[in-house]
Amino acid sequence: MSTHSVQAKQRAGEYVQSISDLLIDISHQIWEQPELAFEERRAHDLLCRTLSEVGLETEPHAYGLETAFQASAGTEGPEIAVICEYDALPGIGHACGHNVIAAAGLGAGLAAASMAAELGGRVRILGTPAEEGGGGKVFMLREGAFEGLDAAMMIHPADHNLPTLTTLAVHCLKVHYTGVASHAAAAPHLGRNALDAAVLGYMNVAALRQHIRSDERVHGVFLNAGEAPNIVPMAASAHWFVRAATTQQLEELKARVVDCLAAGALAAGCVMDIEWLDPAYSEMSDNDRLLSRYQENAELLGRPFADPEVVGYVMGSTDMGNVSQVLPTIHPLIAVAPEGVSIHTPEFAAFACSDAGDRAVIDGATALAATVIDCWLDPL
Repeated sequence: MSTHSVQAKQRAGEYVQSISDLLIDISHQIWEQPELAFEERRAHDLLCRTLSEVGLETEPHAYGLETAFQASAGTEGPEIAVICEYDALPGIGHACGHNVIAAAGLGAGLAAASMAAELGGRVRILGTPAEEGGGGKVFMLREGAFEGLDAAMMIHPADHNLPTLTTLAVHCLKVHYTGVASHAAAAPHLGRNALDAAVLGYMNVAALRQHIRSDERVHGVFLNAGEAPNIVPMAASAHWFVRAATTQQLEELKARVVDCLAAGALAAGCVMDIEWLDPAYSEMSDNDRLLSRYQENAELLGRPFADPEVVGYVMGSTDMGNVSQVLPTIHPLIAVAPEGVSIHTPEFAAFACSDAGDRAVIDGATALAATVIDCWLDPL
C-alpha cells in the first residue's frame, strides 16, 4: 500500500470521525421512525437534505421511485457507488439494521466526496428503497442507476464480521383461491372451501420441503382465510417466498411449488390464480478483489473477520444480487449484535440502535470510504 493511499485513507477516517455525531443521529432518527418499502419518505428527505447541505449535487425521487435518491461528486476517474438502504420490516422495525446501512453509506459517500477531486475519482451515493421484498435496486438498475459505474458497495449488519451474506435467489408469489360460499351448517354440501384449498396447498409444500436441496427454501403465510366460521370460505390467499442457490435452480423449484399449490385447489374443487411478484432477486456474486480490499480496511479498524465455516453462515436474499450480476459488487457483513442474535428479530432491532450499532456506523463508513479510495488509486 502506497504512502499516498495510507494518508488518503487516514484523512477519510478523520473526516468520518468529524461527522460521527451527525451520522449516529441520522441512524437513530431512521431507527426511531421505521418506514416500510417504498414508504421511506422521512428517511429519504433526511438523507437528501444532509447531502444537499454539504453542497453535493443531489437528485431526490430519482429513477422513477419516490423514495430513491442520487448524489454525486468528482468529474473524472473511476466511479464507485456507495449504497444506502433505509426500509424497515412490518411489526419489528429495523430488525435488519437498515438504519446502520443508511448512515454508514452516507458517511462513506461524504468522506469520499470530500476527496474526489483531489484523488481523481468519482463517487455516486445511491439511496435504494424497498430492499425487503420490493426490489428497489432492480427497478433502479432497469432505469440506468448503475450505468457507467466501476463498482458498487455497501455493508450490512449481522452478529459477526463476515465477508458476505450467503445469498439465495428468490421470487415471491401470491396465490388466490376462489370457492363457493354456503352456510357451513345448513348447506355445507353446496360450498367449495377456499381455505381448505389454501391449507392443502400449504401441507403439500410442507411435504415438498423434505425433498428439496439444502440450499433451497420455501416459506409462506396466509393473508386471507375467510370471514366467519359459519360461512364456507369463498376466498383465501397466501404469500410465498421461493428461494434457491441460483436463478436457474430457482426456476425448477418454482414449478414444483406451483404444482403443490394447484393440487390443493384441485382437491378442494376451487379455482387458483398465481401472481408472481416483480422483481425476482438474483444470487449475490461478490467481487473477490474488491472484497479483499474492504476486508483489509475493516481489519485495520479492529474488526477481524470470522470464518463462516466455524460460526455459521448468514443466509438471505437481497436485490444487491441483481447489481452484482452486472458490475463488481460487495455486500460484507458488519457485527452489531452478539453471536447468535439473528437478523429479523426484535432482539436484533434493539442492537441496531445500540452502542455496537453506532460503532458499526462509524467503522462501516470508514472501511467503505477507504475501499472507494483503493478503487480510485488502484482501479480494478
